[in-house]
Amino acid sequence: MIECIRLWTDAHQLSAFERGFVELAPGKPGDLISAALATGEVSFSETASGGSYGWHTAPTRRFVITLSGSLEFRLRNESTFLLTPGIVLLAEDTSGSGHAWRMVGPEPWRRLYVTLAETVVVPFRTAPLPPP
Repeated sequence: MIECIRLWTDAHQLSAFERGFVELAPGKPGDLISAALATGEVSFSETASGGSYGWHTAPTRRFVITLSGSLEFRLRNESTFLLTPGIVLLAEDTSGSGHAWRMVGPEPWRRLYVTLAETVVVPFRTAPLPPP
C-alpha cells in the first residue's frame, strides 16, 4: 500500500486533508501497481533544515514525494498532519485559504514534484490508517 494524504479545498474555501492510499492492483512479476497517470512537469526541490512556508495554496494539482525530511502541515482550522518519507502528498488545494508548513527534525526537505494532467483521476482511496 502506498500511503497518501490528500489536501484539497472544501466548499467553504478552506483547505482540508484526509489520509488514505493510492490504490494498487496485481501487476508483473507479482508486484502491485497503479494505473498509469498522465503527468506534466517533474522537478526536484530542497529546503534546508529549519525551513517553513507561510499560508499558500498549491500552485498546481500535483504529487509531492518526500525523499528526506519531515514537515508539519497546518490548516486554518488548526488541524495538522505530519509528512515524512514514504507518505505521498496529493496537493489539490489550488484555491481558497491554503496551508502552511514547518520543518521538524534536522534533515533537509528533499522532494519530487509531479504535476498531474488536468483530467487525470488519481486512484486515491480513504482508509483508516494508524496515526503517524
